[in-house]
Amino acid sequence: MGEPAAMVLMVVSAIITVVCCLAAGRSVPWQGRQAVLVMALAMIGMVVAAGDPRVSLLAGVALLASAMLGTAGLRGATAVRACCHRALGSLVMAVCAFAGVAHGAVPGADVMAGHGAHLGVDAVAVAATAGVVLLLAWTVADRFRPHPTGTASRLLAVESWAMTAGVVVMWAAH
Repeated sequence: MGEPAAMVLMVVSAIITVVCCLAAGRSVPWQGRQAVLVMALAMIGMVVAAGDPRVSLLAGVALLASAMLGTAGLRGATAVRACCHRALGSLVMAVCAFAGVAHGAVPGADVMAGHGAHLGVDAVAVAATAGVVLLLAWTVADRFRPHPTGTASRLLAVESWAMTAGVVVMWAAH
């Protein structure tokens, strides 16, 4: 699929995200937990599948469904911002997964060319790039707003940054 260091970073970020989210316990509603688990499984699956377009397509569909479910029934909840952030991460990952299919990835092919090579011509790559920029901006801006203190809050901050880092690496790799 590509550079081994990028693949390791994707897997490590997926594991950190899941561990932090689950360790935060009840401060993350079920919508957020399912989104984190689906993102991690999709990311690890795409690394293991090494560019197989069938896996990318399945991951993209699962990520879209997870993003929609990840914000269901959260009106007025205190965790709505974090769940919407996770949903955006899922959507960006889905676009990256679909980009792997659109770019004609075949099993064993090296798709490390990245989105930058396609920006002028490829609408999927432009959408993925815009999504990554928005996700990064949201992650940075969220750190400037006041947060409650405590272990759960610190875990969720690490989860947010690990998820964003994993999505950025996935974007660069696909």
